[in-house]
Amino acid sequence: MRAEKLRLFRAMRPLDPGQVVRGQFRGYRDEEGVAADSNVETFVALCLHIDTWRWSGVPFYIRAGKRLPLTSTEVVVNLKPPPLAIFGEDGATAPNFFRFRLSPEVVISAGARVKRHGEELRGEPVELIARRQSGTETLPYERLLRDALRGDPSLFTDDESVEAAWRVVQPALCGGGVAATPAHAYESGSWGPSAATRIVAGARGWHNPQPDEESPC
Repeated sequence: MRAEKLRLFRAMRPLDPGQVVRGQFRGYRDEEGVAADSNVETFVALCLHIDTWRWSGVPFYIRAGKRLPLTSTEVVVNLKPPPLAIFGEDGATAPNFFRFRLSPEVVISAGARVKRHGEELRGEPVELIARRQSGTETLPYERLLRDALRGDPSLFTDDESVEAAWRVVQPALCGGGVAATPAHAYESGSWGPSAATRIVAGARGWHNPQPDEESPC
C-alpha cells in the first residue's frame, strides 16, 4: 500500500498556482489564539492531474474546508457522455456517475439517466444507493493509534512520500504562489468563496453533498 501511494504521488503533476483557490471563513481571526492579520486558509479548491496512462487527461477537482454546510467526505466520478443522445436530449443533462461517500457514513451509489415511464422516449435521472451504517466502527484516530501500537505502518506516510507530495504542492505554497496572496473570505455555512467556481470553469460545477436522509444524526 505504501509503495502504491508513493507511485501515485510521483505521478502527480505539480500544482498550477492558477488552479488553486484559498479561502478563510469570516470570523476566523476572532477565534482564540488566531492572529488578527492571519492569512491561514480554512478552505482550498484545486485541480489536480495524474500523469499516467490510466488517468491522463482526467481532471481531479478537490475542495475541502471548515464551516461548510455539511461535514462529509465524498467522491463523485462523472462519466463521459456518449456521442449519441439516446433520448434525443441536449448536452445539458447531468452525466452518469458513481458516488462514494466515505464518512461519516459509507454510501456507494450509481447514477444514470433511464427511460421515463410511458410511451414517450424521454429520460430521467435515477440513483441506485447502497448504504452501510454501523455504530461500532473505529474512529480514524483510534485506528491510527492502534496501528502504531501494533507496529503496522500501512496508513502512515514515509519520508519518500512526504517529499513526493511536497513536490506537488510546492509551486502553490512557495515563492509567488497563492500562499503569498490574501485568502478569499467566505461566509460560514456556505460552500466557500465564489472565486472557487473558476477552478471548475468548463465543467459542470462543484458537487455539493446532501444530508443522508436515513442518518441517525
